[in-house]
Amino acid sequence: MQPTRHPGHLDARFIRHLAGLTRIYWTSKDAKRGAPLLALCVAMELGLVYANVNLAWANSKVFDAVQSKQWPRFVEAIEIFLGVALVVVLISTYRIYFRNILQIRWREHLTQYFVDGWIGPYAYGHAQLHHRDTDNPDQRISEDIQSYVASALGLSLSLLSAVATLISFSGVLWRLSGTWPLRIGEHEFWIPGLMMWVAILYSIVSMYLTHKVGKTLVGINFDRLRFEADFRYGLVRFRDHTEAVALARGQQVERRIAMSRFHQVITNWWDLITKQRNLTLLTGGIGQANGIVPLLVAAPAFFAGRMSLGGVTETGIAYGQVSGALSWFVDAYQEIAAWRASIERLSTFREKLAETRHDVERGDVVHVDAGSDVDVHVTHLSLTQPSGEPIATGLDATMAAGERTAVLGPAGLAKTTLFRAIAGIWPFGHGSVAIPAQARTLFLARQPYLPMGSLREAIAYPAEPSAFADENVRKALALVDLDVLAPRLDERESWDQTLSGDEQQRLMFARAVLHAPDWLIMDDATAALDEATEKRVYEILAAELPRTTVVSLTNRPDVARIHQRRLDLVVGEGGAASLRGA
Repeated sequence: MQPTRHPGHLDARFIRHLAGLTRIYWTSKDAKRGAPLLALCVAMELGLVYANVNLAWANSKVFDAVQSKQWPRFVEAIEIFLGVALVVVLISTYRIYFRNILQIRWREHLTQYFVDGWIGPYAYGHAQLHHRDTDNPDQRISEDIQSYVASALGLSLSLLSAVATLISFSGVLWRLSGTWPLRIGEHEFWIPGLMMWVAILYSIVSMYLTHKVGKTLVGINFDRLRFEADFRYGLVRFRDHTEAVALARGQQVERRIAMSRFHQVITNWWDLITKQRNLTLLTGGIGQANGIVPLLVAAPAFFAGRMSLGGVTETGIAYGQVSGALSWFVDAYQEIAAWRASIERLSTFREKLAETRHDVERGDVVHVDAGSDVDVHVTHLSLTQPSGEPIATGLDATMAAGERTAVLGPAGLAKTTLFRAIAGIWPFGHGSVAIPAQARTLFLARQPYLPMGSLREAIAYPAEPSAFADENVRKALALVDLDVLAPRLDERESWDQTLSGDEQQRLMFARAVLHAPDWLIMDDATAALDEATEKRVYEILAAELPRTTVVSLTNRPDVARIHQRRLDLVVGEGGAASLRGA
């Protein structure tokens, strides 16, 4: 699916998105610390402008001393110049230092905000509903936030500096260019503040041409971020499934897919560098031509004796500062284009997270509530696809505490979706599931999840690794015949790639023994085990967790037979369903 390109101009949508993202930090508790830092950054920008005004004045004194050929006056002017230059260097250094401190605080808070929204209770629902609209959330949280914050500070402070520079140097430029005429041929024209009007006219033309040439960069940058992330994600996905690809002899297909994604990156890159080349040619030409303008206009006055060499120098510096301030938009255009794309991606992500929360919390969804007794109740439960297509309707059942219950159903969507609904991650449909209040539950899916890190972290998940004593961890591993892994508890590996499927599932049962939940609810959690191991695992649960209520959703009759109670999940035409034996 190709991303939607958004216009590059500063429309109402952009203003709304920018304001929304900015409020996240500046209405937070940390803003009390950020505000003094921002004030210090503003003071540094204004101080630098003031120091530059004095540096231009000191520079003119040096050249006037050179013109007058007076050594003592020259030495005095150099001393003043060096003093002012030192102040400029110090302010220039610390303005960046304090800006970086504020930037990392802002980024830290914004990252926390988006991580909380993404890695939360609605993540699965968001992935089902909006994965096409918010591709690569990892990149949006890591790269787009960094780009947004850096440009927000950089552009806003540079704009402030440009405005202050314009105000400070406009008076200097007006004063210097009010005492000599513009000479064209044999005619002289007296124009008050001549150089100011030249700078303004030049900047207006520059801004128009720059926007005309560079306005497509926003859409191109938006696409670039997506194509780069898609290509990187594909390589990571191959790394995580190397064995499966090798067994299927799918390397050629994977190479084709990888290069197809990379071709999108290359095509976009050519588009980007072509547009950037055109823009750079324009802005570079504008900058070079602008450098000679003050000298061309002021030289006749110098040759006519109406202006000193220092005056010409100060005029050139003042014109450069005023012209640079007026050309802020030209110089910042490429950064604005990239910033605009980051804002669009972050704002879209934020909006979709909010939509997911709204969709999940609305009234006509599956509700998982705290029950009033010790049993789990499924009441008038209907399950649908996110699009609304029915999966199962009319499910009612009670699963009694202390009983080991098997829910036997055909392989397919209905059984796994029922498991997700009981776990509270499938809101699509209506009806309710009541789970005993304060009950500790553990859900085991067919495909185990092993976090990146040590084996100790994998077996303790989601608890902290220190939650279980080494003796208990080793005992749990020995129970499921994984004691060979005990010496490797602190090794950091990609354990989902290191361990086989049956080892991963046995590790999950070791995790269950450690956590000793009140309710253990599983969906084909023994699918990778042979019959003898499967039977052994259930015997371990009975012996080690006598107070744990076990519910197994499975498509294997042998599993159902080793439970005390059996419910049959039967789904008919049109999604009509029942839990027989309820």
